[in-house]
Amino acid sequence: MEDIKGNLAAVRANIPEDVLLVAVTKTHTPQEINIAIDEGVTDIGENKVQEILDKYDHVKPVRWHLIGHLQTNKVKYIIDKVCLIHSVDSLKLAKEIDKRAAQHDLTMDILIQVNAAEEESKFGITTDETEGLIHEILDTCEHVRIKGLMCIAPMVDDPEDARPFFREVKEQYDKFGAIEHERLDFQYLSMGMSHDYQAAIKEGANLVRVGSAIFGTRVY
Repeated sequence: MEDIKGNLAAVRANIPEDVLLVAVTKTHTPQEINIAIDEGVTDIGENKVQEILDKYDHVKPVRWHLIGHLQTNKVKYIIDKVCLIHSVDSLKLAKEIDKRAAQHDLTMDILIQVNAAEEESKFGITTDETEGLIHEILDTCEHVRIKGLMCIAPMVDDPEDARPFFREVKEQYDKFGAIEHERLDFQYLSMGMSHDYQAAIKEGANLVRVGSAIFGTRVY
């Protein structure tokens, strides 16, 4: 088994105390996840709803994040299991989250996914669309609270080349975080993964999603 303890210590050495580490656990076993939790990991992220459902009862108490693309027909399965949905990129999805949250008498925390590079292979809205979607959600979704923005930068050989995209989303984060609204509470700028989290932190990320640097290369 990969040296999870050692890897986790190495990652933490690169992360300031005010940056939240979300350990990304896709394809990894509950046994591996529990090792990380024993080492102090408080938040884990999954890309797929089914993996959350498969692992949920076998993992020690922890905060679950849904960080991958979420289909509207899957919202009902995780609405009462996750603390934060990172990947909201449409009013349709937000309305489904609102509907399911109302059924459970809870307010669901979400992030708006921004595709700053406008890559066709990735989900997310453009930076120009961010303001419109935020206001639409605030106007129509009473059981949704917007906690910030999420971004996935392009895969580049040099992480420094990703910094302009992170910077663009940080500018949006600062702009909308200044708005006062009871369901707008910008706390999280979710940017950076195993290969580029240090560059993301330099550009203002306060939440990073790190998987392979902790758990090792995924086996599919």
